[in-house]
Formats: sequence, structure tokens, C-alpha cells
Amino acid sequence: MSPPMSANSFLDVLRDEGLTVVEVGEWRTHNRNHKGPWGPVHGVMIHHTVTKGSASTVRICRDGYASLPGPLCHGVITKDGRVHLVGYGRANHAGLGDDDVLRAVIAEKALPPDNEANTDGNRHFYGFECENLGDGEDPWPAVQLEAIEKAAAAICRHHGWTARSVIGHLEWQPGKVDPRGFTMNSMRARIDERLK
Repeated sequence: MSPPMSANSFLDVLRDEGLTVVEVGEWRTHNRNHKGPWGPVHGVMIHHTVTKGSASTVRICRDGYASLPGPLCHGVITKDGRVHLVGYGRANHAGLGDDDVLRAVIAEKALPPDNEANTDGNRHFYGFECENLGDGEDPWPAVQLEAIEKAAAAICRHHGWTARSVIGHLEWQPGKVDPRGFTMNSMRARIDERLK
């Protein structure tokens, strides 16, 4: 169990991991904290956006839309491997998920099937939206996959977590398929190697 790091520390750990970070507007204070607490944090959640085009993807993830106000994550990882910070604090990215999955993340154990949506994930996870159509055909450039690996590893390193603290949206909430196009097991293996 960890309190969220400060926004400045978040920026620092991402840059220290070798990432190119783009600060979007007043990202440090753009959040949904009025809807409930953020923290304690237990892990990192990876998503795909179902969008095309970096500028529009970043805008949507920052602003959200009528039925789901932004920010929709903390960072947007575009196909060029840059991380665009769009919010910090509670963000509308994880939604309700499985409490058994959360317990496994906290214990850093193998994940059970996600078959319930009874726990507020927005409170407990850092979230990265990754620019991809999510159709299983849109490519994941090597530089983007490396940025996902680095971003997740940076947060794990700060909190003293292992790669088991990194999950995909599809492992948290029944019915979700993201990220599609690579497996979370392969990504966790990359993160694990980086943390060594």
C-alpha cells in the first residue's frame, strides 16, 4: 500500500527512466478528485485508446467526452513513444473491477479471472492510455512498446513494486479487451527484466 507520489516526482521518475515527456496544460491539477479519493495506489493499468492520430488522442484523453469527463488517464503514450501527461490524481480510466484482482495485485501474485465489477479502480491505479485502434491489426511500434515498459517500470521502481503490479484493463474489468495486440504477460516480462 502506497500513497501516490507527487506530480513532480511522477514527472521526474518518467524522465529518469529515459522517457520523452510532454506536459499538457495544467496537468498537475487536472483530475477527478472531487468524485472520491485517489490512493492508496497499488499498481499501474495499461489501456488502448481505440483512436487514431496523436493530437486528437491526447485531446480526448485530457478532456474526455460528455458521458465520461477527463482526464481519462495520467499519461498518453503515443505511437512515437512520447508520454503526454494529461492529468494527475483521480482519473476516469479503470472504472469498477474485481476485488480479487486487486488483492492479487497488492500481494503481487498471479491474477485470478476478473469476473466481478465491485471495486473502484480509479482510486488505486496509475493509468496509461496507449494510442492504438485496438482492432488487433493496428501495429504497436517498438518505440511505443518500449515506452510502455519504461513508464510502468519507472512507477514500480519508485514504489518498490514488481512487474506483477502492472495489469491490463482486460485483467481488471469483465468485458474489456485492452490492450489488444500484445499480451500483458509479455509486457510484464519486459518490465521485470528492466527492473533487474
